[in-house]
Amino acid sequence: MKVALINENSQASKNGIIFQSLKEVCDQKGYQAFNYGMYGKEGESQLTYVQNGLLASILLNSGAADFVISGCGTGEGAMTALNSFPGVVCGLAVEPTDAYLFSQINGGNALSIPFAKGFGWGAELNLKLIFERLFAEPVGGGYPKERAVPEQRNAGILRDVKKVVYRPLPEVLEKIDQDFLKETIAGEHFKEYFMDNAEDGEIKEMITALL
Repeated sequence: MKVALINENSQASKNGIIFQSLKEVCDQKGYQAFNYGMYGKEGESQLTYVQNGLLASILLNSGAADFVISGCGTGEGAMTALNSFPGVVCGLAVEPTDAYLFSQINGGNALSIPFAKGFGWGAELNLKLIFERLFAEPVGGGYPKERAVPEQRNAGILRDVKKVVYRPLPEVLEKIDQDFLKETIAGEHFKEYFMDNAEDGEIKEMITALL
């Protein structure tokens, strides 16, 4: 599994702490972890939580990532933004049980975490526990287990409905403000990670042309 971390500008200074916790868990599971920033460096390209949503959608729909970790001060804005883009089902986790239940019941492909609200003593421990519970079992396994079948059916219905009510991502990329899009993919390591991991197809071709 390819797991991508995306930080927005208000919490960029915590990128290192977050990625270290994520990578420890991914290494234990045999997953690949990719840090798309922001990195908290002076002069780097800025990402708002809305751009986090667009970037998450690009990564997930192109196959460059299988799961996205994001967030903002409260986690609410990033969750809302990610869910506004096609091909993204994002939950909110304040503590480990939230992450486990979202993974098992909703079977989503992205998680938003508050990186300011309640982010105090032991924050890095809470992050590691969130990631451990998020990836503890295959996504969509159900909780409680006797509810697995209806929960999987509901998650499938949601995915199918989103395909109908959301525009396909290539259409979004064509119509969205191009400066906004270019800034979204201007991160230090975006080109390297994206080109190495995205599947060949229309999305990759469109992004490659912009790069």
